[in-house]
Amino acid sequence: MSILKRLFKIGESEAHSAIDKLEDPIKLTEQGIRDLKKDLEKSMQALAEVKAMSIRTRGEIKQARDRAEDYEKKAVMILQKAQSGGIDAAEADRLAGEALGKKEENVSQASQSAKDLESHEKSVAQLEMNVKKIRLNISKWDNELKTLTARVKVSSATKNLNKQLAQIDSTNTVSMLEKMKEKVAQDEALAESYGEMAHESRSLDEEIDNALGDDAAAKSDSLAELKKKMGM
Repeated sequence: MSILKRLFKIGESEAHSAIDKLEDPIKLTEQGIRDLKKDLEKSMQALAEVKAMSIRTRGEIKQARDRAEDYEKKAVMILQKAQSGGIDAAEADRLAGEALGKKEENVSQASQSAKDLESHEKSVAQLEMNVKKIRLNISKWDNELKTLTARVKVSSATKNLNKQLAQIDSTNTVSMLEKMKEKVAQDEALAESYGEMAHESRSLDEEIDNALGDDAAAKSDSLAELKKKMGM
């Protein structure tokens, strides 16, 4: 008995292993989709952050250019004031030089920010491509998962049907039906035989009764003649 139990356990284990192998593609696809969705979330977050940097950099460029333009205007105004005698010429030259220095700093800052903006925009374009690609893969894998799930259902149903058909063959159901047909035919023949025997028995009884019926008529005639002679 223990050997049979062990064999049954081995067969049961192999069956579970086969089922697990069948379900693995679905589980792997589901896990792959979950991983892609995590990647999409990270890429979307990175895209939002880089876009925010681009927006901030554009603002910094505008501000730096506006400041550069403002410092240049101030330098011109200082020189004009010195020319009209409103300020010492030497002091005006110093302040105008300082203003132009500030202008150059902002021009340089605007130029560097413009380079940063170009880099940010390249990153934005790359991230947008990644996001698009991940979304396409998620959609593709979702469709594959639906197809795979449907195939598993069909194969499972087919397997169960074939298993039932195999079990029917293994129990010799067809042979049993043939034996039942043979038994019914034998019973029908036996019933017909008994019917013929009963008919033969009834026929014999009728012959006997008929024979006895003739003797009884003869006896009745003899009795009537005797009574006539006796005056009865």
